[in-house]
Amino acid sequence: MSGQAFIQTSSGQWLSMDQFPGTQFLSLAEPVPEGSIHLLKLKAGTTIPVHTHPCDEYVYVLSGIVETGGVTCSQGTFWITPAHTQQGTHKAITDVEIITIRLGKMGVFESASYV
Repeated sequence: MSGQAFIQTSSGQWLSMDQFPGTQFLSLAEPVPEGSIHLLKLKAGTTIPVHTHPCDEYVYVLSGIVETGGVTCSQGTFWITPAHTQQGTHKAITDVEIITIRLGKMGVFESASYV
């Protein structure tokens, strides 16, 4: 990148994740090859199954309440998941928006696989 980049998230290209109905994401940056910094919206009741990533992942809850692995996380909660650590199920208790920083490939989900 030759200079600063600015993304207006309110007018960005939000994409649906068909394999997880009730989710939308907005890619913000690729900090390392195959990594991702993105916003993720989950509608209340949405679940993302148990999964692992082959890299470290960092999550910050911007709004709403999400339960992950039996822990209830609300606005202002930050969590870290080391590489190869099983996480989830993630369940949106309310409408939720999080920002995720993943330092490598997506990983493997119980019901789907992403590379």
